[in-house]
Amino acid sequence: MPHPIIFDTDPGVDDAQAIAIALRHPDIELLGMTTTYGNVDVETATHNALLLAELAGREIPVAQGAAAPMVKPRHPAPAHIHGANGLGNIELPAVRGRPDPRSAAQFIVDTVNARPGEVTLMAVGPVGNLAAALQLDPAIIDKVKQVVIMGGSVREGGNVTPVAEANMFNDPDAAARVLTAGWPLTLVGLDVTHRCVLTPAHMARIEAGQGALGEVLAGSYAFYRDFYYEFLGIDGCCPHDSCALAWLLRPELFITSRGHLTVAMSGDAEGQTIFAPEGRAFIEARWSRTPLVDVCLGVDGKAVSDWIADTLA
Repeated sequence: MPHPIIFDTDPGVDDAQAIAIALRHPDIELLGMTTTYGNVDVETATHNALLLAELAGREIPVAQGAAAPMVKPRHPAPAHIHGANGLGNIELPAVRGRPDPRSAAQFIVDTVNARPGEVTLMAVGPVGNLAAALQLDPAIIDKVKQVVIMGGSVREGGNVTPVAEANMFNDPDAAARVLTAGWPLTLVGLDVTHRCVLTPAHMARIEAGQGALGEVLAGSYAFYRDFYYEFLGIDGCCPHDSCALAWLLRPELFITSRGHLTVAMSGDAEGQTIFAPEGRAFIEARWSRTPLVDVCLGVDGKAVSDWIADTLA
């Protein structure tokens, strides 16, 4: 049976790769995409989500969501990483489709309520849409099948601050709400995504296998690869968002640990995800006050990267 998923996204080069997997993989039933600011502004995210589905020849509902964080001011989008258009500043064809008239949060609530116990929410950007859905209908906590979040970092350190990963830092207040809501949750963060590298050889296979969509994936990858060479000294890119799908479909490639998560909402540690392993006593009980979740701490990075390329080739 395929996994019915809602994909919450801010496309974004690595988002585009993950969306291509979600559109193509036979074990995924993509119920819709919800969009958020993050890598780009939310209007650009919606445009890109519609475009990627059209290039794949699919009609998928796309509902526009959060334009800014819940509390803090919005930082400018990182055009030096993803390009001003989110897809490496390459020329993009026009979009024919229109977004769903509902907000992202309403789309999530409606879809989960229509199929209780079935839907996986997968968020690969700032998680404001999930926080807003919880605000609209807290009962979805008991109706989702599971929630998979690409974000955070436990042992790896941060990528936008010394301790914070970008999605968590972009909206730490929403992250604190979503990661501690009490629904079945798995965090797929930098501890595993930085172990995975999509190489130029992988991308050549993907470009050949994806037609018009492949051209966009390869063109945007070239821009992203330059950033990674400068930032991490690797020849390729970390396919962060695709790793969340890899965890869903190939969980045996990951090592997870169960425990309690909190998110720092202010100060120098703003956006840091703090993980207290289950059963471990610390100096105060407060580190273990939040509901138990699963956190990915280990991965077979080569196997995941090869799986991404095999799926899209």
